[in-house]
Amino acid sequence: MSILVTGGARSGKSSFAERWIMANTDQAVYVATAQAFDQEMKDRIALHKHQRDHADFTWRTVEEPVGLSELLRSLRSEAEAPAVLVDCLTLWLSNVILAAEEQEDMEQSIRAAIDELVAEVKEYPGALVLVTNEVGDGIVPEYPLGRLFRDYAGILNQSVARVCGQVFLVTVGIPIELKSREYRL
Repeated sequence: MSILVTGGARSGKSSFAERWIMANTDQAVYVATAQAFDQEMKDRIALHKHQRDHADFTWRTVEEPVGLSELLRSLRSEAEAPAVLVDCLTLWLSNVILAAEEQEDMEQSIRAAIDELVAEVKEYPGALVLVTNEVGDGIVPEYPLGRLFRDYAGILNQSVARVCGQVFLVTVGIPIELKSREYRL
């Protein structure tokens, strides 16, 4: 089953996603999409890796900033698809946008990457928990690239939510399951 966990910055969504995986599986692959471009980010990544290494749980960490669809496809082809936690989709999207920025068909490339990821999420046979940021509650970004990111983050989150069995919103550390409460027309 695929699960989407969303919320604002520092809302507790990653902690909840990790707790969910540890409560429901014996071991998991932790897919980190962040890239360390400065010392502060290197320190954050090192701290998170240290915490996972010293948890009472077996994590296999894979760093994959862009090729998330391909990674899920390869994990799906293993004899038994492992449980996977992806943290996070919005960092992955940032990486995809930056990689596509110089292309003539930039938006088509971004949309294709999102569609490919959604297809892989839909097909993944094991436990798959995806963390993302809810970015639509803030102000309209001042710059075109910021607005593009915000728009595609909304498209990504809605598209992934449609194919996930559960969707959690985490705010002030409290997870609320949304999909079962969805109003249907």
